[in-house]
Amino acid sequence: MGVEAGAQAARARALAVLRIRSRALAVALLPAAVAVILLAGAAGDRLEGPVWDTARWILTPVAVLVLLAAAGIALVVARARPALSPTVPVTEEAAPDLYRMVRDLADRLDVPAPSAIALTPDCDSWLEDRTHPAHGPPPAEEHHDIAGAGRQTHRRQPAAPVLVIGSPFLWWMRVGELRAVLAPVIAGTGPSAHPDIAAARRFVRGLDAAVAVTSAPRRDPVSRAVLAGVGWVARLLLRSCRGHATEMERGVAAAAAERAQAVDYGLRIVAQEQVGLAYAGWDRLLTRVALPAWRMGRWPSRLDAGVVAALTELSRRDRLAEGFASRLGERPACDLLEEPGAVDEAASLLAARLFHGGPAGPGPDWSPVDWSEYPEEVVDRKWRLDAARLHRVLDAMGVRPATGPTAPETGPPTLSRVLDHLTDTAPAWTAEGAAATGPGADSTASGPETAANETPGAPTGTTGTAHPLEDEDLSGTTGPSATLAARLSAELAREETTPSPADPSPASPSPASSPTPDPAALWDDRALPLFPLQPPRTARELLADHLTAMVCCAAMDTAGATPGLDWLDGPTLLVDGERMADLAPKVLTLIEDGDATPLRVWLSQLGIRPEKPVRLG
Repeated sequence: MGVEAGAQAARARALAVLRIRSRALAVALLPAAVAVILLAGAAGDRLEGPVWDTARWILTPVAVLVLLAAAGIALVVARARPALSPTVPVTEEAAPDLYRMVRDLADRLDVPAPSAIALTPDCDSWLEDRTHPAHGPPPAEEHHDIAGAGRQTHRRQPAAPVLVIGSPFLWWMRVGELRAVLAPVIAGTGPSAHPDIAAARRFVRGLDAAVAVTSAPRRDPVSRAVLAGVGWVARLLLRSCRGHATEMERGVAAAAAERAQAVDYGLRIVAQEQVGLAYAGWDRLLTRVALPAWRMGRWPSRLDAGVVAALTELSRRDRLAEGFASRLGERPACDLLEEPGAVDEAASLLAARLFHGGPAGPGPDWSPVDWSEYPEEVVDRKWRLDAARLHRVLDAMGVRPATGPTAPETGPPTLSRVLDHLTDTAPAWTAEGAAATGPGADSTASGPETAANETPGAPTGTTGTAHPLEDEDLSGTTGPSATLAARLSAELAREETTPSPADPSPASPSPASSPTPDPAALWDDRALPLFPLQPPRTARELLADHLTAMVCCAAMDTAGATPGLDWLDGPTLLVDGERMADLAPKVLTLIEDGDATPLRVWLSQLGIRPEKPVRLG
């Protein structure tokens, strides 16, 4: 009864959406119908006289204009390309066991099997309709009956949607858990096959795509005006359909959930716990581990495999996760793929594009990195590049080496130079004090006025009023810290705006290897990254990162420390094989209070020589 009720509710809402479409069509045809009646009356010598003639002269052109406008709107809606989720397609040859499992689930649920399978670099799974002509030729159609559709078997059945699976699920979940998680998703192909629901979904997607088309910037004033009218009509229809479409999707979800109750219900409860755990590990891996590599032009080529390592480490640290590691003895879902490594690499590259905006293929400035190479290729290089940038900024500010006031203007890079510059007993920087200084401050001064007047993120040498968010971020820091933070922010912004010699254009596969349109071409590359992981780092965060990098370089060059990779926290410093997790508070004390004593004590305890030169990137 639950499946029947959900399907019937979804169908009722779909009919409501289609009625809105029919009413819109009727409104468009009404002037033409009236004009036809008037013309027919004139031909039959019935509607004669000056009043009817005037009505015919007015309504006939209006009817023609309305028909042309309606045809144009319908053409835009029909030709507008619906949004397509960026995914990694998985053919049946590449994953026969996975396709077999999905078809077996569909048979048990008595619903159509998905037409294809694709992976997304995210912790989610869904069905996606890709029957639009821009998405490639539809697969062979199948006929299936669902609740409430028995009397309409003569109507054309739409092609089954594509099953999109979150790639982290395949590596972390076991086969049985993945099956339990996918059961309610696959059950949704039943309602999707209903002609009324499919037609309503096509109409709503077409309107949404038309709104996107009309919102695109254009220089031609005529096309802007025409498309503005089309967009207004499309938005009006979308607002009218919104409530019914939402309830239709809820009915579809309810029907799918009820139908899936009989398949692996007990295991699904355990599998849902793994979904939450996978999401937590995936988020930590992207923000703490992958993001530093992406910012350097390197992309980890085994992100999904890294999820397993990250979650295993989380299970070891967190008592609440005890017992999860014992699951690793069961068959992982990635065994359903013929070449898991190749699929993981493709998903990792797509994740870099979606979350960071990298190019579509490897290049001189965008190369893959293996986990075994991560400490040397990413961590060590990142620290030394940051340390080099820090000393370049100090050179530009005219900061003398730490050997004394009589030393030359430049000297070997040392940690002592940085510590001496940031050690200050002057009052903390405040936004009020910065505003009172005015724009005429000396750019080489060690006080806070430079940070207040130089807009962070602008090239060095430009001045302006600091953004209130930036004021709040630097509030409470010392003058030298605020000045150095603003200069570092400006230097990094200039580096990021410098064109790269690598070609960032999307790589298009050859026609022989891609019989369907390139999926990457069906979503807007200009909007990359589609899902940025974090907002831009603040000036305070940049200074903390650069100071930490300088300390780590000094530790590696003078105390035998090594770069390391922590699966949950990213780049880490290893001293005698042990992870140093107590550095951050001491760095913040120096930045906020100008007190280097805690950091100097820490350096002394580990045998790190701040006065010794370090090797920069």
